Amino acid sequence: MKFSQTIIILSLLILNSCSTPEVSKNIIENDNVESEMIKAYNEGVKALNLGDVMYATKKFNEVEILFPQSEWAPRASLMSAYSFWTQQYYSSSIDELERFIRLYSNNENIDYAYYLMAMCYYDSIVDEKKDLLGLTQSRKYFNIIIDQFPDTDYALDAKYKLELIKDFLAAKELYIARHYIKKEKWIAAINRLKNIVNNYDTTVYIEEALHRLVEVHYIIGLENEAKKYAKTLGYNYNTSEWYEQSYKVFNEKYELKEAQKQKKKKKKLIGKIKSFF
Repeated sequence: MKFSQTIIILSLLILNSCSTPEVSKNIIENDNVESEMIKAYNEGVKALNLGDVMYATKKFNEVEILFPQSEWAPRASLMSAYSFWTQQYYSSSIDELERFIRLYSNNENIDYAYYLMAMCYYDSIVDEKKDLLGLTQSRKYFNIIIDQFPDTDYALDAKYKLELIKDFLAAKELYIARHYIKKEKWIAAINRLKNIVNNYDTTVYIEEALHRLVEVHYIIGLENEAKKYAKTLGYNYNTSEWYEQSYKVFNEKYELKEAQKQKKKKKKLIGKIKSFF
């Protein structure tokens, strides 16, 4: 019995003696990994400040690999996306952000991830007449920010950006409408112009859209419809140059009167110039 007890005690002592160095070794290894991780993160920040984006993103990715369960991993992932964005590598930044949203959906900086995603699409817009993806995707993510994070500064900027996006979309619609008018595709032009009136009436393009509706309806013989849009234009924008253009559609005498007025102004100006000599 005493022998058995002795064996058990000796076995426990052996196990303890074996496990203690292993625990110490794990602690040392973890400390080394954390030190390497922090070092890699700081090197990434330094490279970013120097404008070396590729090296910066490489170091930020190292942080995730070294310590994927730490609080530094999502931070590094977001910094990698931000680094790409600063140098206009928008598609690379979007890839990083999509991964961040998928892996770290509960992270405290998720609102910034959505905002940066919206900005990547927004900043990628070169020509509002062609870049429909940038317009629609940026609008989608700005709306997510407003809906899910309404009390943040990001939401405030998102509202401002959405107004600008409306201007871009209205400009695109008007551009297409003008093209249809030139091709005499009247119904297609009317549909585009009505879209501006119904959905983008707060943009700067509403006045021209109303005038074009007057113009097109008058051309195709729908004079009552033309008058309806002319009245709307006159009621809301009676000092607009587009209202004057619409007025001319219905009043040939007005056009003649304007031409005579310009002729008088020209004569008067010539008379003043001659008086100097």
